[in-house]
Amino acid sequence: MKTILFALIAAGSLSACVVQPARVKLRAPIVLEPVVIEPAYDHHHHRHGGFCPPGQAMKGRC
Repeated sequence: MKTILFALIAAGSLSACVVQPARVKLRAPIVLEPVVIEPAYDHHHHRHGGFCPPGQAMKGRC
């Protein structure tokens, strides 16, 4: 048992394995500008005529 343990330790020390810590590069945080989304259509404008998407007229939104 001692012989096998000694052989494993000797093989491990002679195997030339290198353990390196993880390399982490830190960057500055990315700041995103707020985005303003404008409505695709104006409810008041389309009630007086114009395009009405399918199904919206049935719901009374046009």
